[in-house]
Amino acid sequence: MNFTRWSARLPGTQRRAAARTDHPVTTDRREDAAGSVPAARAEQLTDGTGPSTPAVDELPVREVLDRVPALVALVHGTDHRLAYVNDAYVTAFGVRPTGHPARDALPEFEELGLFPLLDQVLRSGKPRTVKSRKAPDGRSYTFTCTPVAEGGGGVLIFATDVTDHAEAAERLRTSERRQRETAVTLQRSLLPQELEEPDDLRVAATYHPGGTEAAVGGDWYDVITLGGGRTALVIGDVMGRGVRAAAVMGQLRTAVRAYARLDLPPHEVLQLLDGLAMEIDANQIATCVYAIHDPNEGRLIYASAGHLPILVRDESGAVQRADEPTGPPLGTGGWMHASGSIPLTPGSTAVLYTDGLVERRNEDLDEGIASLERALSGATGTPQVVCDRLVRAAGVTAEHDDDVAVLVLQHPARTGPDSDLFRNAALELLGGVEAAPRARAFASGVLTSWRFPAELHDLGVLAVSELVANSLQHGTPPMRLRLRRTDRRLIVEVTDGDDHLPRRRRAEAGDESGRGIAIVATIASNWGSRRTPGGGKAVWCEFALPKAP
Repeated sequence: MNFTRWSARLPGTQRRAAARTDHPVTTDRREDAAGSVPAARAEQLTDGTGPSTPAVDELPVREVLDRVPALVALVHGTDHRLAYVNDAYVTAFGVRPTGHPARDALPEFEELGLFPLLDQVLRSGKPRTVKSRKAPDGRSYTFTCTPVAEGGGGVLIFATDVTDHAEAAERLRTSERRQRETAVTLQRSLLPQELEEPDDLRVAATYHPGGTEAAVGGDWYDVITLGGGRTALVIGDVMGRGVRAAAVMGQLRTAVRAYARLDLPPHEVLQLLDGLAMEIDANQIATCVYAIHDPNEGRLIYASAGHLPILVRDESGAVQRADEPTGPPLGTGGWMHASGSIPLTPGSTAVLYTDGLVERRNEDLDEGIASLERALSGATGTPQVVCDRLVRAAGVTAEHDDDVAVLVLQHPARTGPDSDLFRNAALELLGGVEAAPRARAFASGVLTSWRFPAELHDLGVLAVSELVANSLQHGTPPMRLRLRRTDRRLIVEVTDGDDHLPRRRRAEAGDESGRGIAIVATIASNWGSRRTPGGGKAVWCEFALPKAP
C-alpha cells in the first residue's frame, strides 16, 4: 500500500500531519527507547488460532503513524487481532500485545463500547465515528474507525483527545441545567402553592414545564372560592417563553383573583382582563377560560378568550365539549365576550387544560382534543389520579416541547351519611311584610331539622330576618330565601329582582335603617352580594360550622 492511499484514509488533522512529512518513509526496525512502541508489536505474528496479522513495518506509513499525536491502533480480521498501536496510544493506555484478539489486547475497548462499532465498520466497509467518550485514563476521545481492505480486512482506529471540549460542554450543560431549574422554580412560584378547597368540589392540578431550555412558559391555573358556595376556576396560557411571558402570566393571574372578588359574571371578568392585557403588553397574546360553579345550578358558567374547550365527563362516562361561545385572545380589544354554560351534575368530572396537552406537530388540533376526550371517558378515580392518567395518555414526558397545565374538578355524587352533610332548602317570599315572619319560621324549622347547635340556630334565624327585611325594603319581586349546609358551613342567601347591591355603612344614632347589613357582617363569618343574570341580585352570608370532636 502506498503512502498516498493510506494518508487519504486519515481524518483531516492526521492527514495534514502526514502531509507535512518531508522525508521518505523507511521500514527500519529501531530499538525502542523509553516510552516508544516496542518493536515486538510490529512483527509478523501467528499463534495458530487465527489468520496472521500483517506487519505494520512492511507498510510505508509506520513513521507517519508513530508521529501522529492522536491515539492510533490497527486491528485485523473478524476477531480484530491487534496489529499495531502508536506511541501516543502506549502513553495513554500502556503497552499492548500484538497478535492477540482485541478483547484480550485492548480491554479498554470493552469499557468504551467500541466492539459493535468495529464489527459494523468491518461489515459495511464504511467509516464510523463516535464522539466524546470518556476512557479509563480519565480523558475524553472521539474515535474514528476506518476500514482497511488489505491484509484480509481490518479497521484503523484514530482517537482524538477532546477532553477540553468535553469539559467545556459539560460546564455549559451544567450551567443550562441550573438556569432551567431556576426558571422552573420561578414559574412554579407564580402558580398557586396550594389549591383552595371548595366545599362542593374536589380539585387537583398539575404543571409540566416543556423542553430542556432555560426558559419559563406562561401557563397558569387557579381555584378561587367566591363565597356563598360558589367557586371560580381559571386556566390560561401566555404565548411564548421566557421571563416576559412569565411576568405577564403573573400579572394576569393576580388580576383574575382581584376581579373574582367582585363576583362578576365570567364574560365581564374576561372583558376586564382584555383591557388589562392591552395595557401590560399589546404584543403579548394570552388565552384564558374563566368558569364559575354554583352547586345550586348544577352547571359551569364560563367564558373563553381564545382558549381550548372545557371537557365534562358525566357519571355514565359520556364526554361533552363546551365549544361555544369563544372570543378572541386577551389583548385584542373591541370584542364583547359572552358567557355560556355546560352541565356539571353530581358524579361529573370537568377538565381545563392548555394546548401543550393536545397540540402536536403535524397533527390536527381537533385530533388531539378527540384523543383527550377518549382518555377522559375511561379515566376514573380522584381528581389527581385523573390528572396523571390524562398526562400519561397524552404522552407528556420530561422532554415534551411545550408547557402543560391541567386542572381537574369533580362534583361528587354523595350518598349515605355523607349526603346528610349537604342539604338545601328554599322558600319563595310571597306577599308583603308578612313574608318576614314566614321566613323566620321556615328557617327555624329547617335549622332545627339539620340539628344545629342552639347558638348557630339563633344566629342563622337572625341573619335570615335581616336579609329578608333588607330585600323587602329595597328589592323587588320575585324574592327567594335559600338555606344551604355543607360539611363546613351554613349559607343563607336571599335573591330579588332589583340589581342595586347593598353596602355596609355606619348608621347614625337617629337613623331608622342601615343597620341590617352591618348586623349580618358582624355575626357571620363572611358575607357578600352579586348581580344575577336575570337583572336582580343575591345577598348571602356564611357561618362556619364547629368541627366534629
